[in-house]
Amino acid sequence: MKIIRKIFGLLYRIWFYILMLVPILIMSPLLIISVMRQEWYPFYFKMARIWAICILFGMGFLPKVRGKKEWGKGKSYLFVSNHSSMTDIMLMLYAVKNPFVFVGKAELAKMPIFGYFYKRTCILVDRSSMKSRSAVFESAQQKIKQGLSVCIFPEGGVPNDASIVLDNFKDGAFKLAIDHRIPVAPLTFHDNKKRFPFDISKGFPGQMRVKVHPTIPTRILEPEDRKILREQTRDIILEELSSPTL
Repeated sequence: MKIIRKIFGLLYRIWFYILMLVPILIMSPLLIISVMRQEWYPFYFKMARIWAICILFGMGFLPKVRGKKEWGKGKSYLFVSNHSSMTDIMLMLYAVKNPFVFVGKAELAKMPIFGYFYKRTCILVDRSSMKSRSAVFESAQQKIKQGLSVCIFPEGGVPNDASIVLDNFKDGAFKLAIDHRIPVAPLTFHDNKKRFPFDISKGFPGQMRVKVHPTIPTRILEPEDRKILREQTRDIILEELSSPTL
């Protein structure tokens, strides 16, 4: 039984990567054009959402988004959620229609094909480099001035310990929100970890629940309030994970 499960998990994983690459190859002429100029990013973002939808439904995942979206058109936000699966990227693109850019690991830019567009459209960070972490704020400011939002997974990665429901949040995301006076928009992803974990012997189709929480204003906050904002945001997501309201 374990062997069968591992074989299915491996095939399921291969199918995931096929779904990642095929839409990119099909849309590549338009994608290449859309990344040539910064002001064309909203067009790229629409295609990225199509890419995400192809993967989610192609894998048999059924997104269910609940909660009032307080995200005004043309306004910038800091979107944050818990991080437990590679599918978090796709589900965020599905749940949020406001154009945003990811702040993500620089090493993902080395992936073939996907990495080409990733490094041209995301804010890359090498967490081992102080210079790289500082450059994130400058890059984010440029995106916000364009009217875009920013998305960060504030845990800084997927927890190594499978028993951890929600890891501690890093300060960087909340410093960015306060410095640029943009609201924090928290979301909770309930099912990604069990639907598509990093363990290749596990994973299966099914519902993916998303809870959209009210935005948290930052206009009256000062830089020293970032820890309070960090814990407030984490508490919201942790409470939803512990006692789902969906």
